[in-house]
Amino acid sequence: MWWGVAAALLANALYSTGFVLEKRALGSLPQVTVREPLRLLRLVLGSPLWIGGSLSLAAGFAAQLAVYRTLPIAAAQGIFVSGLVLLVLLSARLLGEETTGRERYALGAILVALLMVVLSLDERADTVSRAAPYALVLTICLPSLAMGVWLYRSAERRARHRHRLPTTGVEYGVAVGLLYGVSSLAIKGVSSYLTAGGLGDAVLGVLRSPYPYLLLFTGAFGLVMSQAALQRCRASLIVPVCTTVTCLFTAVLGTLSFGESLPDDPLRLTLRLSGTVLAVAVLLSMPKHDPPATPTAPQPPVPAKELTPP
Repeated sequence: MWWGVAAALLANALYSTGFVLEKRALGSLPQVTVREPLRLLRLVLGSPLWIGGSLSLAAGFAAQLAVYRTLPIAAAQGIFVSGLVLLVLLSARLLGEETTGRERYALGAILVALLMVVLSLDERADTVSRAAPYALVLTICLPSLAMGVWLYRSAERRARHRHRLPTTGVEYGVAVGLLYGVSSLAIKGVSSYLTAGGLGDAVLGVLRSPYPYLLLFTGAFGLVMSQAALQRCRASLIVPVCTTVTCLFTAVLGTLSFGESLPDDPLRLTLRLSGTVLAVAVLLSMPKHDPPATPTAPQPPVPAKELTPP
């Protein structure tokens, strides 16, 4: 189990580094949009800094495979969300982004909520499941994918209105978080085949499952959607929102679909459910728009000196 904890902490560092590098690279690129995906890909693939960030994210996904083989889904999400602190620190240091007081309180409340989820875990009682019914996985994932795409398009339409306050990225974060939540369940499914006897049997089993195709869809759409959102919004807000949605989605629906039962102890059950409700409530209460920039007050004209005759 300690190998799983180490892999989760490594994934945190890789994810935070990858998002910050991509955000920094996007700051020097022309405006990108999901309506022009080929142009977006051409621009980002021409940036060495962005490629470094994407490789860091890909390594983070690989680390998740080790995590899901050794830790229960809910425990893994509790560790993953601790990476928010590193992300905020890196964003402030490398991107010059500053969070508002309300957002800092919200991030703190989210960490408290997910700490409650972690405290509800018991290594002796919690088990790591290896399989889930395909029909149940698709019943959960397909509507979630449709909802994520619809929510993103709705946020795009509202953002195009003139005279609208600049968005903080909460809606974008929720939309991308739903896609990454489905991706996280797919990674969990793929990890279950890594325990098979031979490599050939494992690859064949994966290809017969829906998991690689869910990963392809979420990878393609998540790439385009997340890059456009990162360019417009602060990484220090959009990534924590995305991470929170992904973790809650995976912890709740992943636990149900893979049959990792809720705690029997009343105290642990209360901690897990209360932490989930608190995180969702904080997410819904976060500000949807950045305050408009305060215009600089014009300086009074300096009176010209009166010329006196000699």
